[in-house]
Amino acid sequence: MKTLLRDFGRHAMVGLVVLLAFTAVLGVGYPVLVWGFSRTVATSADGSLVRDDAGCPAGSGLIGTDLQVPAGQPDPYLHGRVSGDPAVSGPSNLGPNSPRLRDLVEERRAVIAAREGVDPARVPADAVTGSGSGLDPHISPEYAALQIPRLARVNDRTPEQVRAVVRRHTEGRQFGFLGSSRVNVLAVNSDLGHRVPDCLARSVPGGR
Repeated sequence: MKTLLRDFGRHAMVGLVVLLAFTAVLGVGYPVLVWGFSRTVATSADGSLVRDDAGCPAGSGLIGTDLQVPAGQPDPYLHGRVSGDPAVSGPSNLGPNSPRLRDLVEERRAVIAAREGVDPARVPADAVTGSGSGLDPHISPEYAALQIPRLARVNDRTPEQVRAVVRRHTEGRQFGFLGSSRVNVLAVNSDLGHRVPDCLARSVPGGR
């Protein structure tokens, strides 16, 4: 009996030491390490804010948003992928065989083709479909190139000037081999001089 109790006490002590060690490493050490890395090394901490030339926060470089242009007004923006509610990340759950998804794709294709003045067959796939999160801040270089003539015309730039802006914000494959080249929509719009209305009002003397 004494031997059994002694063995039980020894095993219980070993289990307690292991529990405390894992609690210290995984419950304290690891969270502190990740927090410290995000504050000192990672460039996307604090939401990866993108600021315009006036220092106003234009949005996050990690989250795509819908751009609304009043009816009848020229559209000066580079448009991103289809996105949903930015407060809720997630796909639509519509599968490739869904008639609803096919109808949505054709509707979007027609709208984009009319906006850019091109044949619907030229509209790339990423223009009419959402990403897995529904908040992708990037588009393909092909979709960006499709919008360059309109951007040049409405923003009073030459196509080559707009192409230079797009090239400046085109990112290569991650680590050189993952994914594909992509264009950051918010960065392009900010570089084209589009500013946040509320922030612009505050930067003007007498603005509210």
